[in-house]
Amino acid sequence: MPLLFNRVVEASSRVAATPKRTEKVAVLAGLFVGMSEGEVPIVVAMLSGEPRQGKIGIGYRVISTISTPPAPAATVTVVEVDAALTGIAGTSGPGSQAARRDLLSELFGRCTGDEQDFLRRLLIGDVRQGALEGIMTDAVAKAAGLPVADLRRAVMMQPDLGQVAVVALTRGVEGLSEIKLEVLRPVQPMLAKTAASAAEAIETEGLSSVEWKLDGVRIQVHRSAREVRIFTRNLNDVTDRLSDVVDVVRGFAGERFVLDGEAMSLTADNKPRPFTETMSRFGTEDRLEESAPVIPFFFDVLHEGGVDLTERPLSERQAVLDSVVPPQYRVPRLQTDDPGEAQSMLDESRSRGHEGIMVKRLDSPYEAGRRGATWLKVKPAHTLDLVVLAVEWGSGRRSGWLSNIHLGARDASTGEFVMLGKTFKGMTDDMLAWQTERFLELETHREGHVVYVRPEQVVEIAFDGLQASSRYPGGMALRFARVKGYRPDKPAREADTTDTVRAIFGS
Repeated sequence: MPLLFNRVVEASSRVAATPKRTEKVAVLAGLFVGMSEGEVPIVVAMLSGEPRQGKIGIGYRVISTISTPPAPAATVTVVEVDAALTGIAGTSGPGSQAARRDLLSELFGRCTGDEQDFLRRLLIGDVRQGALEGIMTDAVAKAAGLPVADLRRAVMMQPDLGQVAVVALTRGVEGLSEIKLEVLRPVQPMLAKTAASAAEAIETEGLSSVEWKLDGVRIQVHRSAREVRIFTRNLNDVTDRLSDVVDVVRGFAGERFVLDGEAMSLTADNKPRPFTETMSRFGTEDRLEESAPVIPFFFDVLHEGGVDLTERPLSERQAVLDSVVPPQYRVPRLQTDDPGEAQSMLDESRSRGHEGIMVKRLDSPYEAGRRGATWLKVKPAHTLDLVVLAVEWGSGRRSGWLSNIHLGARDASTGEFVMLGKTFKGMTDDMLAWQTERFLELETHREGHVVYVRPEQVVEIAFDGLQASSRYPGGMALRFARVKGYRPDKPAREADTTDTVRAIFGS
C-alpha cells in the first residue's frame, strides 16, 4: 500500500515532541517498516530536512503567500509529493516563476493543514524536528536490523543516505559491504579534534606526523587517467573553477588516485593571500583570469592504483603520497614525539602566515566523515566556526544592509543550534553586500528588524574569550566577537559544537 504523506508528517511531529534520541530513532525506524524501495530515499530526504530536488526555484516570500484551502482528508502519497516537486523544480523559461507558484499551489490544495505546514517548512529549510543525518542513520540501521557502524561506514563512502538506506533495507549487510570508495565519487573528509597546545597534542598522540595547518580551502582530488575531479569538503564539484589545480594534478605520477589536501593562493613571498581571495574562486566562474593562481598542497592519499588505502595506517599512506605527489605540492611535515620539535613546527607555520599545526598519530586510519581522536589541530588564536541563525537590519551608514549576525554552535546530541552571541564587527562593505543577498536567500521569517534564516551558513569568528551569560540558553557568550571570514566550503554539520565551546570556557 502506498505510503501516505501524512504518515511522514505525523512521524516528524512525534520526533519533534521528544528530546530523547532513542525515541526519535524508534519512531523513524517504525516508519520504514513495509516501505517500498522507491519511497525510502524520498522519506529519508524529507525527514532529514530537504527534499531530494533541493531548491525548487521558489523562495520564502512566494511560499509564504500561498493560502490554498487545505484538503479535508489525507490522501496524497509521498511519491506523488515527490513527483510534484520534481515537476516544479524542472519548470523553466518565460513565465516559469508564475507556473511554479501555480503548481505548488495545486499541490498545497491536495494536502491537509498539517501536511501544508510541513511542506512549507520543508521548502524553506525549517524542518528542525531533530531527524538529522546521525539519527536517521541510526533509524535505518535499526529498521534493517544491522550494526550502526556498518551503515555509518557505508554513508562515509556513499554520501547519499537515501541510496544507502535502500541497500541496507533490501540487501542487508552483504549489500553494505559492497559500498566502497570509488574514484571520481567524493567521500566525506576526515576531521580533527582540538588540542590546546603542541605539547598537549604530542602527549596525547605520542609519535606523530606534525604538519602545517594551512589557511586554505579543503579539497579532495580524484584522478582516473586524464580525468580529474575536484570536490570541496561539502562534496561540491568545483573542477571547472580550478583549471590550474587540474593542470598540476595531471603532472603527478600515477593514473588513478584520490588525494586530500588544501588549495590556496600565495603572495610573491609564498605567504597565504587572504582566505576570501582563495574562497572567491570556489563561488564564481567570473573573472577567473584576473584571480591569483590557486595552488594545491596535499597531506593524505585515500586510494592509489586500484587499492583503497583508508584502512592503512597514516605512515603507509604518507609513503604512497610521497611516491605520487612532488615535494613542492606536499604539506610540510615531520615525524616526532618531542614537544619542543612540535612547538618549533607550530612557530614556523605561524611565521609563514598559516593557522597552526596538525598532530596525527602514525597508525591512524583515514576515518572518512569522522572527527577522529587520532588527529588533533593546534590553533593558538581563539576562533570558532559557527552558524548564522538570524541577521538584523543595519542602521546609519549600514542602512539597507543586513548587518548584525546571530551566532550559534551545534549541539551534537540534538542537532539544534545554541546561540552564543551577536556581532557586526570585521565586516567590509563587500561583505555586507554579499551577506545581505545571501541571508535574504536563506530567510525563513521576520520579527521586527530581525531576519531569521535557515541555519546553513558557517562563519569563522575570532573572539577574545567566553563569559557566563544568563541571556543565552547555553549559559555562555562570546567576548569581542568579530568576523574572520565566511566559510561557504563548510556545511553546518561541521560547525563547532557546544562541547568544544564549553571546553574553551572551562580552560
